[in-house]
Amino acid sequence: MKKLKLAIIGQGRSGRGIHGDFYKSENNIWYDVAAVVELDPERRERALAEYPGCTVYEDYRELFERDDIDLAVNASFSEMHYPITKDLLCHGFNVLCEKPLARNYYEACDLINTAKAHNVTLAAFQQTFLAPFYKKAKEVADSGILGNIKQVSICYNGFARRWDWQTLQAKMAGCVFNTGPHPIGMALGFLDFDELARVEYSKIDLALASGDAEDYAKIIMSAPGKPVIDVEISPCDAFKPHTLKIQGDHGTFLCTTGDYKMKYIVDGENPERPVIWEPLEKEDGTPSYCGETLITHVEEGKIGGSAFDVAVVDFYHMLYDTLTTGAPLLVPIENIAKIVQVIEKVHADNPMPVKY
Repeated sequence: MKKLKLAIIGQGRSGRGIHGDFYKSENNIWYDVAAVVELDPERRERALAEYPGCTVYEDYRELFERDDIDLAVNASFSEMHYPITKDLLCHGFNVLCEKPLARNYYEACDLINTAKAHNVTLAAFQQTFLAPFYKKAKEVADSGILGNIKQVSICYNGFARRWDWQTLQAKMAGCVFNTGPHPIGMALGFLDFDELARVEYSKIDLALASGDAEDYAKIIMSAPGKPVIDVEISPCDAFKPHTLKIQGDHGTFLCTTGDYKMKYIVDGENPERPVIWEPLEKEDGTPSYCGETLITHVEEGKIGGSAFDVAVVDFYHMLYDTLTTGAPLLVPIENIAKIVQVIEKVHADNPMPVKY
């Protein structure tokens, strides 16, 4: 099997951590890091030691002198994703771009059209679609075991403050741009990326972060004939971790990134109760309330792997197949553009004052 030569742009928390950790792991059997682009000279020196045999550059445009790079990974600052990715595509590079893919829907579509015009591959690193907990939840929702799905609630919550560049609007930051692509992507996934999916309500706010970009968001979405999707990103929830809950007319599924539980009823085991028009009474004639013990089934289990290990490996395996055999991306870039469209709508409906 031929290994592909890869260039990674950026050695920050994502470029060195998520991506770099994979490149250096025994799970990486598909790629060799041939080039690293990084503005910081100390990080460039570190890259030389961490990726033996690579060449380091200060400017990504130095890559244009090379003709041996099979894939460029854009893990630069968020506001640089669009211009750098477009420049790479125009110079004939296959590109994997970190999220968010772009600032708005126009930029996302422009990147898609540019990739097509230059006959190269454009992918966005939204590996949560391959995360075990999401795949399990989607499998349950699609199986029919919960009946007609009425609501899906996706919470990316915690209790913490931030004061880095991811709190600044000038850096295209905030929780909707930074964290949002994951839960918003899942939300659209539960809506089957319906063309009529829309944001029914949204509110963003600044809670604990030091900058001027939002760190709280509530987004409610739906589509005709589809469930209500409730997305919540909050830094001020001290008791609720990342959870995903599906409510159907036959039961409920609840999971974290590591385990799940499900309680449901089965057709035929709880015969329909006829409507009673008269007020209900107890045997002694006093008022009563509807009450019964449903026959239910309960399942619980562990979810192996996460979005930062199993999903990363599966994503890069998928991308290797796309680059070497032309296999379709399991995360279509057109779907990523729809995520960007939702993000643009949320920000347009909730303008935040710029302070920095």
